[in-house]
Amino acid sequence: MTGLTAELVVDGRDPRTPALAPDGRLLCYVLAPATRTGDHLDTELWLVDTDGVVASRRATADTATESRPRWSVDSQTLFFLSDRADRGTPQLHGLTLADGTTTTLTSWHGGIIDHLPLTDPNLVALLAEDEPTEQDAQRARDRDDAIVVGESEPRVRLRLLDLRTGRVTTPDAFGDRHVVELRQRPDGGPLAVLTAASADNDYGPRTGQLHLFDPTTGAAENLGPVAADARSLAWWPGEDGWHLGYLALTPPMLQAGTALIDLAVENRVLRNRTAGLPMCPTELCQTDAAPLVVFADGLNATLARLGPTDLMPLSHHPGRLDNLTATPGGEEIAVLTGTRYQPANVHLGPPTGPLRRITNTRPELDGIALGTQQPLAYHAADGLELDGLLVLPVGRSASEGPFPLVTIVHGGPYDRYADRLQLSWSPSAQWLAAAGYAVFLPNPRGGQGHGQHFAASVAGRVGQQEWTDILTGIDLLIAEGIADPDRLGIAGWSHGGFMSAWAVGQTDRFRAALVGAGVTDWGMLAATGENGQFEAALGGSTGWSGIGPHPHDAVSPISFASQIRTPVLILHGAEDTNVPLGQAVYLHRALRHFDVEHEFVIYPREGHPIRERQHQLDVLHRTCAWFDRWLRL
Repeated sequence: MTGLTAELVVDGRDPRTPALAPDGRLLCYVLAPATRTGDHLDTELWLVDTDGVVASRRATADTATESRPRWSVDSQTLFFLSDRADRGTPQLHGLTLADGTTTTLTSWHGGIIDHLPLTDPNLVALLAEDEPTEQDAQRARDRDDAIVVGESEPRVRLRLLDLRTGRVTTPDAFGDRHVVELRQRPDGGPLAVLTAASADNDYGPRTGQLHLFDPTTGAAENLGPVAADARSLAWWPGEDGWHLGYLALTPPMLQAGTALIDLAVENRVLRNRTAGLPMCPTELCQTDAAPLVVFADGLNATLARLGPTDLMPLSHHPGRLDNLTATPGGEEIAVLTGTRYQPANVHLGPPTGPLRRITNTRPELDGIALGTQQPLAYHAADGLELDGLLVLPVGRSASEGPFPLVTIVHGGPYDRYADRLQLSWSPSAQWLAAAGYAVFLPNPRGGQGHGQHFAASVAGRVGQQEWTDILTGIDLLIAEGIADPDRLGIAGWSHGGFMSAWAVGQTDRFRAALVGAGVTDWGMLAATGENGQFEAALGGSTGWSGIGPHPHDAVSPISFASQIRTPVLILHGAEDTNVPLGQAVYLHRALRHFDVEHEFVIYPREGHPIRERQHQLDVLHRTCAWFDRWLRL
């Protein structure tokens, strides 16, 4: 067995977005590096014969960013996006399997955002922004580029590409609305078109509407508003006619987890098909009959079929199931999944299981020594059932404790730790286990995997019961002799960064903390973050809610900065629009004011996640160095 290095963590390549051909014989997936070394992320398309006779092979040979593979109905053409001709500007391409030729199908200024091959073999639906007019070009030359908010915002529109002529037309069907997603009815009928009032992440997700569009006649019909943040459209036939389903935030709240909404198209009856379930839908996959639904189910995943009145569980899987794709009849599926000690790969099989692995994109991790990972189940102070994971130091057993313990809180908060390999560029369990730490990965209330009530319980109350849920787990590990109470650390990214900042303002029990892209002031985040209304629902108020103090002040870490004594490492991307850099600057200035030991690192060109290789390496090395400095006695 060999040891884990930072280079092994960041230099791998991961499969993404598998696409199973309608005839089930071929599967295409995107192979993407885990990190970026230049200005562009160079990805590749790979093909796999599902019968396993022929090994995986590259579908294309160019250096480019290739994405969104989609098959023609007859399985003879693979459509995909590539920026091979003009880096950063993706165009639609078609790979003809019969002769292996690849053809560039569009030359749209600004590029194509998404596409959907239709049942009419001559048509492909496109999503793209408007091309600039001559007036736009002249204004750019004159630097007359003032941005009028609400007027200058780009809109993505539905276009139709005629493969016979190469002509792209733009139906005048949805006014000035921004098109989000498309799905054609399985029988070749109309398109379901999801639109929003704008592309603004704060405003758009709350303004969704669902439409029907006939690509042959151009006729359109508005089916009315949809729940916030709708996505993952799917059609299916029912006794009362066609149904349209989608996933969305549970109405009417913005922080109550995800629900599966069922719309009967003919009579406009809406139903929440997942109300009261103790698990959470994550993906909806259309087939010719009833759609398939992936659920986050505690630490694991459940695959089910949506019936007329109920959900029929088909199979259960450890960890996660992501990017589900299926043949039209739903007899065969492909999905990304892994194990506790193996990264996610493409797996194939019937929806009832078992699934067999058909890719191995990280062979360099074979033989690497990893820490033992085990699920935890315990009860919160109020009796609520909770779960999480414990990862022990590499080569050590629980009986050899107590160990220095780092608790890493997940983001979201609507996310979760699943029972899968915990290894990434961000503060991750296996990276710290390789350095000799035990790592606790809690799933406190507010997260995914335990139903809508569990998820909704933190709205307006962040840092309250979710914090005591985490403390209860730490105390359990101390009582069991696994964690050393004098060598505790806490870390997290995004909402996990918030919890880390919150923790050190509530207690001096931690000897060191890492706040990665963390929230320090909920009012400021609601005002400046790209998801302001969602953040306001979490924090409980906004700065314009009248004269303060406001409810969000009581749950903002910055309000407790005078109580912080724990050394804090602050890491943040300079171009983060999700949790803007000002959140980190605020904490840094407060800690400097109160003379608290801390280190503040800003990563240029980075957004909410860190993408560049050297920056990811820095995060990994700096994380270990920080905890080594304070937790090694």
